[in-house]
Formats: sequence, C-alpha cells, structure tokens
Amino acid sequence: MNLFAKLFIILLSAILVNNFVLARFLGICPFLGVSKQVETAVGMGMAVTFVMALASAVTWVIQELILVNLGIEYLQTIAFILVIASLVQLVEMIIQKTSPTLYQALGVYLPLITTNCAVLGVTILNIQYEYNLIETIIHGTGAALGFTLAIVLFAGIRERLELASVPEALKGFPVALITAGLMSIAFLGFQGLL
Repeated sequence: MNLFAKLFIILLSAILVNNFVLARFLGICPFLGVSKQVETAVGMGMAVTFVMALASAVTWVIQELILVNLGIEYLQTIAFILVIASLVQLVEMIIQKTSPTLYQALGVYLPLITTNCAVLGVTILNIQYEYNLIETIIHGTGAALGFTLAIVLFAGIRERLELASVPEALKGFPVALITAGLMSIAFLGFQGLL
C-alpha cells in the first residue's frame, strides 16, 4: 500500500469509522454542552481541531525524543496533559483576542478542552498504534475533523428540534440524548467502509 493510500485510510477512519464522539464515546461533555447552536459548535470544532492536531504532533515528539530516551514512559499521561493544557491556554488567548463573541459563547467549555478525553485519547492512541510523525498528525487531524463533523451535525439537529413539536416530557436534554444515540447508530453504518 502506498503512503498516500495509507494516510487517506487513517484520515477517513478517524473521521467516520472510528469517530471519537459517536463510535468511541470520547469528548461527550463538549459534544452535549456546546451543541445548541451551529455557530458555537463550529467555533468549538475549530478550537478542538487546532489543539488535537498540534497536541498529536507535540506529544509524539515528546514521547519519542524524551520519554523513551530517558526510560520514563510511565510519565506519558502527565506529560501529555501538560502539553494539552498549554495548547488550550494558547487557543483561549487567541480566541479572546480575535473573536470576543465566540469567546463568550464558548464560555466554560473552552478551558474544558484541557479535560476533553478525546484529545488525550487521540494522543495516547497515536503512541499505541505506533504511528510515525506524519501518520500521527493525520490521525489527530482526522479525529478532530470527526469531532467537528459530529458536533456541527448535532447542533444543526438541535436547532431544528427547538422548532419541532416534541412531547413535553422529551423537550430539551432527553430528546438531545435520544438524537445523539440515533446519530451514533447511523455512524455504525460506516464500519464496513474500510
């Protein structure tokens, strides 16, 4: 298999087949919390994409050049969390300066990217899958695009649900959870794609 075909499979797999939100059930907190409006969901998706892609590359370098060489791989989780927290602080400062409206809309969920288990999960999976640096970046970017796809689709559906006639007992969060479950089932249809 040539390099581009392998990279394409890694990317497509991370976006659709092994979607971190709808197939692996990671990153559920921002998925449910920031998906009431499409505009906010797009902003969160862009922030997560930046953090996840960059964190994948930086953590791979730290793993290969520092942790393995010094024989301290057991510090992997702590080191990766520090990298992710630093990147989230950077993103928070950039969004606050460039788009105060988006910064206000994301609210508490922006710092919560630090504790988004999807970000930590992709960095650890990159090491477990023994990807090289390019494959790591592609996998991280694909996972982030999959997160963005899921949250934007979910936000679009939730905006429509606000206008729909939903039984009183299901209004709000219950119908959102049912919708997320149906989306997850729909994404299972991609399992035979690759």
